[in-house]
Amino acid sequence: MNNKVNQFWDKFCLTNNKKGIEYKEAFQFGISADWLASLVVEGKKTATTSGYLFYELVNEALPKVGEYNIVLDGQEEPVAVIQIQSVEVVPMNEVTEEFALAEGEGDYRFWWEAHEKFFTELLKEYKMEFSPDMLVVCERFENVYSKK
Repeated sequence: MNNKVNQFWDKFCLTNNKKGIEYKEAFQFGISADWLASLVVEGKKTATTSGYLFYELVNEALPKVGEYNIVLDGQEEPVAVIQIQSVEVVPMNEVTEEFALAEGEGDYRFWWEAHEKFFTELLKEYKMEFSPDMLVVCERFENVYSKK
């Protein structure tokens, strides 16, 4: 995987005349990686939500505006380079409908139910319970390069 990711990144940098920059990470979105990656490539998914607590638990820094990441599909093939446009930490029950719709996966109710289920399952691994007011990290991003 590393070689394909690095080749993809190098092609992005060459195409966009970017020098001396690095991407933060290459990752798959959620449990439906192919579908979510296709939404990014199509420009329908321009936001994502993650649990703030999980950054604390693994001692990982929050995403930063301007960072680049590489989106992988279900086969761990690189399909897009995204750049973070904004990062906000808010209680989950204060995430706006407008933000939820920017995730491109469906309406607000779908967004809420999918995230509640995802966080509930993940929190069980830490012997913790889901709370509607748990802090979440809301990121907006732009697809700056896609596999053609």
